[in-house]
Amino acid sequence: IQSFLMIPLILNNEPIGILDFTNNKEKMSFSKEDITRLSILGEQLAGIIYGSNLFKQVEEEKEKSEKLLLNILPKDVASELKEKGFSEPVLFDSVSVMFTDFKGFTTIAEKLSPQELVKDLDACFVQFDKISERYNLEKLKTIGDSYMCAGGIPKKNKTHAIDCILAALEIQDFMNMMKDLKEQKGFPYWELRLGIHSGQLIAGVIGEKKFAYDVWGDTVNTASRMESSGTPGKINISGETYEFVKEFFDCEYRGEVSAKNKGMIQMYYVNGLKKEFSKGSDTRAPNGRFWEVYGK
Repeated sequence: IQSFLMIPLILNNEPIGILDFTNNKEKMSFSKEDITRLSILGEQLAGIIYGSNLFKQVEEEKEKSEKLLLNILPKDVASELKEKGFSEPVLFDSVSVMFTDFKGFTTIAEKLSPQELVKDLDACFVQFDKISERYNLEKLKTIGDSYMCAGGIPKKNKTHAIDCILAALEIQDFMNMMKDLKEQKGFPYWELRLGIHSGQLIAGVIGEKKFAYDVWGDTVNTASRMESSGTPGKINISGETYEFVKEFFDCEYRGEVSAKNKGMIQMYYVNGLKKEFSKGSDTRAPNGRFWEVYGK
């Protein structure tokens, strides 16, 4: 090596790298012209690196924004909103809506610190989210200690009622497990009421600030009444939902039950899967035959 030259790469007055040059020619050193040209090259490379880093940061922020948007809205709805600046409301002829609510929430909440209360609620709703996603349900909102989701939106399907009940059974299992753990430590725990109704509704995005994907229609009101008219530890469904699921699930007819502002409504309790669709004696776990018939 006859000579060696280092050109610092400066970006916003901060060094971000070094260009190393060696001269193996007989000439002992770099000329002033060489140094000038190489310095210009260093400035250009620093600019290129800056542009590349800036592009990477923009892409990372874009990805974060995309994830945040998809946490708020269904993917198809989010895409429409980005393309058009708005999302058209959609009428769904057949959807199942599920509500859950904790019995004794207020009484137990009064005995907890705010941090403990939020921690327990979060543990439940995080698990509810995972279960809902597993069964292709769309989480809509939480209101206090109430959780709301729906099957058959934003993509229409004919298994929405079955999916809701499968999710409801798994949610029950989770709550029973949590209750056992709490009681072993001497703490009280919430009991869960759960209601499902199937019917027509409209879904869409409302608002410009803190917008949300929401649903409207009598189906929503009736689903809420299914929950409030139910019994803790039971899955309460309407006659409309029963017609969708009666082939698969063992249901107990309750008769016509009075529901607030709805009059008398036919209701059923879901006890579990029918034996022919259950894994052994576990009437909450579907077997291979179930999945063969499911969706046909």
